[in-house]
Amino acid sequence: MRRFAGLCALIFTLVLGQTPVFAASFNVTRINDGDTLTISTGEKVRLLQIDTPEISPAECYGAEAHKALIQIIGKAAITLESDPVSDNKDQFGRILRYVKVGKVNINLKLVEIGAATPYFFKGEKGKYSSQLFKAAQNAQAKKIGLWNLCPNTKLEPLKSANTGAAVTAKSVSEPTNSKCDPNYKGCIPTYPPDLDCTDIKKLGLAPIRVIGKDVHKFDSDGDRIGCG
Repeated sequence: MRRFAGLCALIFTLVLGQTPVFAASFNVTRINDGDTLTISTGEKVRLLQIDTPEISPAECYGAEAHKALIQIIGKAAITLESDPVSDNKDQFGRILRYVKVGKVNINLKLVEIGAATPYFFKGEKGKYSSQLFKAAQNAQAKKIGLWNLCPNTKLEPLKSANTGAAVTAKSVSEPTNSKCDPNYKGCIPTYPPDLDCTDIKKLGLAPIRVIGKDVHKFDSDGDRIGCG
């Protein structure tokens, strides 16, 4: 009886010109960068309607965005969602999709945590464009993620993310005649000697922003703000 009912339902949908829709899930075999991943079919997926800083050449927050996507997806299977306003693939042959883990829209999540900016390529505003833009405005106002570490970044959804060059180990280790350590915003005395937050607070310099290598280990929780 159950088989008969199921068969009737299938015939009914075919008569109406409809077919059952099943969301296929995929395993992720590689996270290429902050907005690109490779799935188990071997195809590359470019996250739609967003952009993250590049990791090569290194741009500000590129490595952090890459790490964020790795942490968010973890070992979870993903589903893919297209958008009628966009092409199926980009010029590099990557599939253009919204990526979801369960009900979580990963594209939107990256913007919410300041790891990506909205990018409406050729002015295409997709089904989540309003949410993406509002999430970016909120992250910018609260100085979350790249909006904190890369202060020259502008919210321009019609352009790709432009956060500037990353601070490299070479640039922060080069000798300088200044008495201020280039690894921190503001004038923190150069290393050595080693300083701690007690010293910084006595000097009236707390809190401080880490913009390079945290040689004094002021930032205990990884938010690039130390001695708060």
